[in-house]
Amino acid sequence: MAIRLPNLQRLLFPVAAAVTLNMAMSGGAQAGEPPIKVGLVAALSGQSAKSGEALTRGLTMAINEVNASGGVLGRPLELVRRDDESNPSKGMLAARELVQREKVAVLFGGLDTPVSLAIVPLANQMKVPFMGIWAAGTKITENGAADNYVFRVSAVDELVDEALVKYGVDHGMHKPGMILINNPWGESNEAGFKRALEKRGLANAGVERIQDSDLDVVPQLTRLKNAGADTLLLVGNVGPSAQVVKSLDRMGWDVPVVSHWGPAGGRFGELAGPNASRVHFIQTYVFTEHNNAKGDALLSALKTAYPQIKTLADVTPAVGIANAYDALHLAARAIENAGNTDGKAVRDGFYAIRDYDGLIKHYQQPFTPLKHDALGPDDYVFTHFVNDRIVPLTPEE
Repeated sequence: MAIRLPNLQRLLFPVAAAVTLNMAMSGGAQAGEPPIKVGLVAALSGQSAKSGEALTRGLTMAINEVNASGGVLGRPLELVRRDDESNPSKGMLAARELVQREKVAVLFGGLDTPVSLAIVPLANQMKVPFMGIWAAGTKITENGAADNYVFRVSAVDELVDEALVKYGVDHGMHKPGMILINNPWGESNEAGFKRALEKRGLANAGVERIQDSDLDVVPQLTRLKNAGADTLLLVGNVGPSAQVVKSLDRMGWDVPVVSHWGPAGGRFGELAGPNASRVHFIQTYVFTEHNNAKGDALLSALKTAYPQIKTLADVTPAVGIANAYDALHLAARAIENAGNTDGKAVRDGFYAIRDYDGLIKHYQQPFTPLKHDALGPDDYVFTHFVNDRIVPLTPEE
């Protein structure tokens, strides 16, 4: 059940477009015990709002399962959300409010790498575990902190870049051009792409930048075409990625596009138009007609909880649901291992997780003091849009 903040609180905390989700215990958690709050800072509005919706659904379904099984430490979990509007400053303020006012035991992050990078120093300073469940910037977890409280169940740019370059080479790429969002996420991937290309002795046709506000990227694409690019390596969220496709259409340039997972975060099929399917992008999970038992059970539960989900197209982007679902179950185990909600104890509780049979994979000691990312390149799958639905690519495509 969604409850909006009273007007006074909305004035006091404008970063929030604040929505608090109070999850019914559905069974086992002890009646009368105060809930353990967990927080989500994500894009709940704008072009990437579908990403925030997916993360909310994944966390919610996992919380319902945990609460139905007795909660954590005999207490129900409760999700408190804040809208970062894809803005780093608003995201940092929202995270601070969740930690200081709401006293969340674990903070979950959303789609945007710049927002997560803004939250990382705060999480480490305040000693509150921060779990990335979408943003892929390498430096989110590899942040240089001597006392690191940042974990992730998501893709990692450096590993994704290697996978994207390998995919491109396997499909005939010899001289790619990079077209990257002009922010720290784009910079992270530029470095990763260049390392992956250098390892193979391949040159690149150039690096072009795009902005969220761009309505036409023909000039950037023309420079890459004139430089001999035979494939585009794309990094951008929904809006700029859609503009790349529409600009390619205007140019009549039929060039392969190999992309990070930004297009999955919103209405890409609608915004990019009929040629959205030309963009091949990476994911960590996709619901299909034939999932494993856990996937089928979760898909069924999602349809029951959200009547608007009628077909597989309605669970796009599945990656947000899956990452969030597994991350919440891992966080619940970390709190249980800690025996309380103290930040340091919960952080160490993540290290103590030995085994979890999750949706994306079977996790075996997913975190150690030297490894804060639970997923690796073996957990990636290549996909594209078909009629607004994200579909795995076949080996022939």
